[in-house]
Amino acid sequence: MEQIKSWEMRGEYCETCNCDILCPCLPTNTTAMPTQVHCDVMLAYHIEHGSVGDVSLDGLSFVIALQTPGAMIEGHAKVAIYIDEKANDEQRRSLEAILGGESGGPPSVMMDAMSVEELKGFRFVPIVFGMNGNKRTLEIPGIMQIQVEGIEGLPGKVMEVRNTRHPANSDLALAKTITGRYEDFDFDWDNAGKNGHYAPFNWNGG
Repeated sequence: MEQIKSWEMRGEYCETCNCDILCPCLPTNTTAMPTQVHCDVMLAYHIEHGSVGDVSLDGLSFVIALQTPGAMIEGHAKVAIYIDEKANDEQRRSLEAILGGESGGPPSVMMDAMSVEELKGFRFVPIVFGMNGNKRTLEIPGIMQIQVEGIEGLPGKVMEVRNTRHPANSDLALAKTITGRYEDFDFDWDNAGKNGHYAPFNWNGG
């Protein structure tokens, strides 16, 4: 992987995890036991605008899939990372360094905090990220399918969780997972009916 001096990216994120709604990680800053004892989570990102030096990252997507055997703060995470196959060689090297935690910013903090035990690897795959009102979708054909839908409180208003320590955004929409299938490596998850979130994200590092 290459070391990167500075980078930035902003766009949209969504996630699904196997916890009942609401995931206890948020109000306890990742110290609580997941509601299903272990944690299976897919964090999906679409970069609307981004760059590493003179290299544009506009329009690319990526997913971080991770599993922990207990409370997230206790670590021992297993991680798989998927990068949009549209990325050219330079973009691929840059995103590998960023998402692998080599280049500072939120991914580096996240990898350190989870004490990653096994990085299963990077895969370059077709990724389709979608937004429609209070719905967010992502598909990696044959591997992953996500659909989360915001949960309304007041009529027409999606409930939000504010002032969290979440790496994507401190303020998150509260959502329900409609579809959350993932099968790859030795992972086989189905998060349908479980917790979800979405929000804009704005990262930088280097």
